[in-house]
Amino acid sequence: MKFRSVLPFADRVDAGRQLARRVRHLAAPDVVVLGLPRGGVPVAFEVARELGAPLDVIVVRKLGYPFRPELAMGAIGEDGCEVLDRAEVALHGVTDEQVRAVERREREELEARVRRLRGDRQRIDLTARTALIVDDGIATGATAQVACRVARLQGAARVVVAAPVAPASAAEELDAADALVVVESPEPFGAVGRWYRRFEPVTDEEVAALLNA
Repeated sequence: MKFRSVLPFADRVDAGRQLARRVRHLAAPDVVVLGLPRGGVPVAFEVARELGAPLDVIVVRKLGYPFRPELAMGAIGEDGCEVLDRAEVALHGVTDEQVRAVERREREELEARVRRLRGDRQRIDLTARTALIVDDGIATGATAQVACRVARLQGAARVVVAAPVAPASAAEELDAADALVVVESPEPFGAVGRWYRRFEPVTDEEVAALLNA
């Protein structure tokens, strides 16, 4: 992408509306829009509204390296699903015991977040439906990859990932998806937040409010 004086997205609402225009062709009665908490849900809300589709979350958690928690060595999702780059883990000298400790901690947080976000509501049944998984951006692809596998475990017949921004290499990394829709693919990529003018943290309360809406 050429240098631009104005960043492509004002905020997640703007990003969601731009992304919604790119996925209009997916509008169908069998589509379910699934936002990745937390930041993906405001984007997914705009997509679901444009498509007239139901909105739910698909909860996943990054597995960070013990020495650099912000760097993903993998991710986990609902129904016990996990993606782990074992070659990279071994290369960094992370032991099985350390991996299990990170998994236990993140699994507890994942289950607690499911309860906070959904409350008493049951998740939307994905059996034989198209799962449109939406995030506010894709960096390593680990989170989206595990989300795709969770959707298939839940019965989705087709899985599409959509995000406002992702590196050009994202399509190769997301082999668990049937298709990828992206608005911008800047290079060099860096962090997702650098392509937004406003990129404030999203709270569980905000996510729950969007789901209730």
